[in-house]
Amino acid sequence: METGQPLPKINPETGKPFPVQLDDQKLAEALDPLSFDVLRRAGTEVAFTGKYYESETIGVYRCKACNAELFRSETKFHSGCGWPSFYAPTEKDAVILLEDRSLAPRIRTEVRCASCGSHLGHVFEGEGYAVPTDQRWCINSVALVLEPKNN
Repeated sequence: METGQPLPKINPETGKPFPVQLDDQKLAEALDPLSFDVLRRAGTEVAFTGKYYESETIGVYRCKACNAELFRSETKFHSGCGWPSFYAPTEKDAVILLEDRSLAPRIRTEVRCASCGSHLGHVFEGEGYAVPTDQRWCINSVALVLEPKNN
């Protein structure tokens, strides 16, 4: 996936259209430019600037483009990487994983919303964090909306 290119409307894992089909023109009008660039053009927000990087609010993190549930605060941890980090999505099928060669020769694993195909960030394994999965789901704050838990 090359940064800056429009995202496909077809799920590369299934060959079928994403369940939620977004009109990029309408979405661009509804979102701030950075959110649109990250979600629909696979951009990245600047490290340590995101709204949710240090958030400890308890709740559910949803896709900013389609509102699908992606992550829960219970799986969020402080990795020091500059972006919100989680050790697992809410459900395995909430996201899709794709090979990302945009920084070749380095190969990364891109994370996208399984409902609408929007870019969320990347997942890394084997970095030694003391989390149950040994994974760091490095997700852009601008790709998320936090729905706080009602007390």
